Amino acid sequence: MPEILALLQSLVPLLSRTTLHQLSCIVQAMLSTTSRITMLGLSRWTETGGSYRTIQRFYHQALDWAMVHWTFFKASLWNSTTDYLLIADEVVVEKAGHDTFGLARFFSSLRQRPVPALAFFAFSLVNIQDRQSSPIQVTQIVKDPLPAKATPPAAPKGKRSVGRPKGSKNKTNSSVVLNAELLRIQTMLQTLLQRISGYVSLRYLVMDGHFGNYPSAWMTRQAGLHLISKLRSDAALFEPFTGKYQGPGRPTKYGAKIQARQMNQKYLKETTTAEGVRTDIYQAQVLNKEFLFPLNVVIILKTHLTTQAQSHVILFSTDLELNFTKMIDFYSLRFQIEFNFRDAKQYWGLDDFMNVEQTAVTTAANLAFFMVNLSQRLLAPKRCSNPDYSVLDLKAHYHGCRYIAETIKL
Repeated sequence: MPEILALLQSLVPLLSRTTLHQLSCIVQAMLSTTSRITMLGLSRWTETGGSYRTIQRFYHQALDWAMVHWTFFKASLWNSTTDYLLIADEVVVEKAGHDTFGLARFFSSLRQRPVPALAFFAFSLVNIQDRQSSPIQVTQIVKDPLPAKATPPAAPKGKRSVGRPKGSKNKTNSSVVLNAELLRIQTMLQTLLQRISGYVSLRYLVMDGHFGNYPSAWMTRQAGLHLISKLRSDAALFEPFTGKYQGPGRPTKYGAKIQARQMNQKYLKETTTAEGVRTDIYQAQVLNKEFLFPLNVVIILKTHLTTQAQSHVILFSTDLELNFTKMIDFYSLRFQIEFNFRDAKQYWGLDDFMNVEQTAVTTAANLAFFMVNLSQRLLAPKRCSNPDYSVLDLKAHYHGCRYIAETIKL
């Protein structure tokens, strides 16, 4: 399969000759097999030189997978003529047993409850023109052990005097103490931006509603990017106060509170009707008491014309100049990373691997996401003539090639 060997040549500066040979054997086996993606399953589909011990040695090598993903993307998937979005999300993989590295209870959106699982946090670059997502960095989430409960501080003796303490000054809470999750993401983000600087110019980081809060927005702005995310449906939003200062006292900052389902018509940008549902889109610059800066908010209100039932979604961005059509489009592109998670689980072994040691778990997860990028490169020429060509068709093609090779040997 010479096309696979040609694609892997971009990794020559990163991998030794032996490691590159092992990777090529594993890639061909993954493309050919129709069974579960485990070390034993792969060993049954590798060609000459791809024994179980060969695969085992590869899985227990510590590789710089972040550099592997970026190098392959830069050589085979990068398009210098289009813009990219940076997408970030977490994927949870249920696992049984007790000895797997990083095994803990993580919340599963499918089961709507915490389950014993492994969790991985992934950054992906999305081509805005082709609307295709490419995983670029994957890191396992390892929970720290719960700290012992600290004894509450003793209550101060005596009653404090009424009024403001003498000598106190106003403080601007511009800095934020990030929790462990955001600190981990911040480190990953800074490392990624340093790696891709000079090649991909990024402006926006898109994350789901879990990160629709001020600490996440502050972390993103510190990295030089704008955040696009979603607020809670009951978020308290206010118009900026435009009246005159009537002193004494602090100037009024917050104006009228915004009702998402009773928006002022001056904010209306677009109205469409389809299948008995009217969709109204509003855009405004608003304030929230949790944020120290104004937000660019887009409210999508849907009304069923027969029953008058309503539902709404509140999207926001820290970029005050971003148009509502682009904000909606960019946030919808966030879902492309979910297709990467689906392919990694369904076709490339993210759900199947049975490794328990840290290095082997890291290799198995990153190998699954590497195959997502490799399969996209292999699918691109096929889809030029047949847009419906799928991953299953690709695997069937290489499955047939393997049978032809074995038949010729006979």
